[in-house]
Amino acid sequence: MSKTLRSAINRRRVLASAIELAAAGAAFGLPLLARAQNRAAPSAGAPAAAPAGAGPAGGGPAGGAGPLPPGTHLVLLGTQAGPGVGLTRSQTASIVAVDGVPYLFDCGYGTVRQLTAANVGVARVSTVFLSHLHNDHTSDLVALFAHQFTGSKATPTEVYGPPGTQALVRAAGDFLRADVEIRSVDEGRTNRTDMLVHGHDVAATAAPTLVYRDEHVTVITAENTHFPGRAKQQMAHRSLAYRVETKTRSIVFSGDTAYSKNLVELARGVDLFVCEVMAQSVYDRNMELAKADADAGRTTSVARHVAETHSTPADVGRMAAEAKVKTVVLYHQIAGQRPLNSLDTSASTFVDGVHAAFTGEVIVGQDLMVL
Repeated sequence: MSKTLRSAINRRRVLASAIELAAAGAAFGLPLLARAQNRAAPSAGAPAAAPAGAGPAGGGPAGGAGPLPPGTHLVLLGTQAGPGVGLTRSQTASIVAVDGVPYLFDCGYGTVRQLTAANVGVARVSTVFLSHLHNDHTSDLVALFAHQFTGSKATPTEVYGPPGTQALVRAAGDFLRADVEIRSVDEGRTNRTDMLVHGHDVAATAAPTLVYRDEHVTVITAENTHFPGRAKQQMAHRSLAYRVETKTRSIVFSGDTAYSKNLVELARGVDLFVCEVMAQSVYDRNMELAKADADAGRTTSVARHVAETHSTPADVGRMAAEAKVKTVVLYHQIAGQRPLNSLDTSASTFVDGVHAAFTGEVIVGQDLMVL
């Protein structure tokens, strides 16, 4: 099959998948494609913002929430790689909703707004999993805790992540303490969100390891390859991938990572392999910059980090094929200069690269997409 013909077929697959996904989004009240492709223009039927002062004491606990559908659903809240901030997409965050209970995976900038847009809200979120502690995966944690406080959430929020998570959550509580004290005195609030957020450090292991289980989900983790050995020798920080098992589906989040044997083992046979992706052109350019840095005596650099610790479409396809996953979903997309709003170009470019090794379905994630 010629490259041109394969690209045309992939574009048709992307558009067909988008139509199918729109039906899934309707269950969450999302005008899916309109929001994903044109966030600057309000879409008909988009969830309305709550009026100022709504709810108890100036902020309703629902936070824009409505009833969640039964079953297991993946909601991509944010699909943009960081650390930059864009106007059309949010940084990395996803919800796995199981019979109306949401579990949050990563919490990059824009997550709180996207929770409202997705009709999930902030009050329902009581369990959070962080892949690693880069700010494009954690920066909305304080906002999440703050809005849970002003929304009068009285139950704990538990945050699981790699070493350093406990300290991060404690620091977030410290950041909020002044606001909590002021509102407690001036507004008579009695909930203490700064005392109801708890961080849990999770060991980074090569083999898949159970980290969480309740009546809805089983969560298993393994270390990925986002942090190279040269860096890990100098720090305790690690990066994790997660597998979520429910009664009806299995989902793996790669986190940020290069090709990873640990991730392949964690993802074996999974229904949805949610994997980061970096355009081949971005990899090539950063390899050139990293070589120039090395020639100038700079052995560590942003360019080297980008090139060595993220996955090209070919890497994603290789891992998906080796793990025999059913469907690949691309998130944390590093797309270079091509705008991801264009399904006809960027999406097909990613899909072509993944399909070099993987023959199954490939979905290019969009913000607020539901699967």
